[in-house]
Amino acid sequence: MLPESATIYHEKQSKELCALHALNNLFQSKEAFKQMELDAICFSLSPNNYINPHRSILGIGNYDVNVLIAALQNKGYSAFWFDKRKDPKMLKLDKIFGFVMNIPSECRLGFLWLPLKRRHWISIKNINGIYYNLDSKLPNPSQIGNDEDLYIYFRNQLHVNDNQLFVVVTGDNNNWIASEDTSVDQQLTQSLDKR
Repeated sequence: MLPESATIYHEKQSKELCALHALNNLFQSKEAFKQMELDAICFSLSPNNYINPHRSILGIGNYDVNVLIAALQNKGYSAFWFDKRKDPKMLKLDKIFGFVMNIPSECRLGFLWLPLKRRHWISIKNINGIYYNLDSKLPNPSQIGNDEDLYIYFRNQLHVNDNQLFVVVTGDNNNWIASEDTSVDQQLTQSLDKR
């Protein structure tokens, strides 16, 4: 449930444009990115290929991670892959603009489910102190909650074999994750504080 005062931009799924929707939902603006811009990135990544490997051969989306990363870089942002073997508590949430996840998705044609597995992009963003799943296939943004709720959400999501998490930061900010030593020190300090 959304607070009445919160206005959250949430693009709904169209064609195979989930990467476009994830980016616009992350930036909270329908003007942040356009399909034409993502198509131009595809062409710049593979200018000499008749069939572009970075999008659907039908030209209706299904952009790969290279397009997503290039689009973010064009706006002055970077995306870093998060190693799912690490504890999400290592994420420095105050240094992070938002998150993009790539997850497996069922494919259907109308009411008919097809035996195909596709990939789907979703964004997760902190809006007014609350994290939301802004998946374009959802009818509305889905509230995740506070920082602790987000860590639990990521732990659950990253246990699914094919789910991938990308951390989006401004510029080339590499200060979005605690070092392994720092994380261990924080855990030790927290356990000592509880005594």
